[in-house]
Amino acid sequence: MISIENVSKWYGQTQVLHDCSTRIAAGEVVVVCGPSGSGKSTLVKCINALEPIQKGRIVIGDDVIPAPASKLSAIRARVGMVFQHFELFPHMTVLQNLVFAQVKVLKRSREEAHARAVGYLKRVGLASFEAKHPGQLSGGQQQRVAIARALCMDPACMLFDEPTSALDPEMVNEVLEVMTELAAEGMTMVCVTHEMGFASKVADRVIFMDEGRIVDDCHRDTFFGGTAQCSERAQRFLSKIISH
Repeated sequence: MISIENVSKWYGQTQVLHDCSTRIAAGEVVVVCGPSGSGKSTLVKCINALEPIQKGRIVIGDDVIPAPASKLSAIRARVGMVFQHFELFPHMTVLQNLVFAQVKVLKRSREEAHARAVGYLKRVGLASFEAKHPGQLSGGQQQRVAIARALCMDPACMLFDEPTSALDPEMVNEVLEVMTELAAEGMTMVCVTHEMGFASKVADRVIFMDEGRIVDDCHRDTFFGGTAQCSERAQRFLSKIISH
């Protein structure tokens, strides 16, 4: 499904990704974790070309990144993205947020887009919220709307960039439950998150990054299996995350 091949990226003179390579199979759930500034969010944003890369390539099905600007919209339509801060249009209703990209990007009729939007709102437990505006919703509800909006585009895979980090603790579970259900249904997912309980339960693999490099890329049982099963750097990270 996704092949990341020797990807490097710079911001000016600062290199933020160093020769990152991995493969993600169809239906696989991969959690990307690591300390702040390790490059994990940047790597995920490179997968759908929200961040350009200066070296290497990313292959998503038959599409190759870097790609001509004329192809980027089509690539992004196939790769659903859920951000930390929801990124909903505040002046639109929930339903309008879900319909807009379907009509503009996929050229669906408004009737079909409306039907799909209503279906996915029901899917995330927000069937009665279609006429509300984002500002009338809790953070957890807004994030579930964002997930429904991404699903309306029929993505081949879903990317999540710290989807729960901006939420109050009691709202986190309602978003993780939707993500867990998507994983159980076979959605290909790449999730940047510090929710280690979610990772240990749902992930097929865990990628641990530090200083722009992939340090560990292993099965979840290996990553969470205790001492000597993953890198010393990952063990230090886990000891701080899990103990708190």
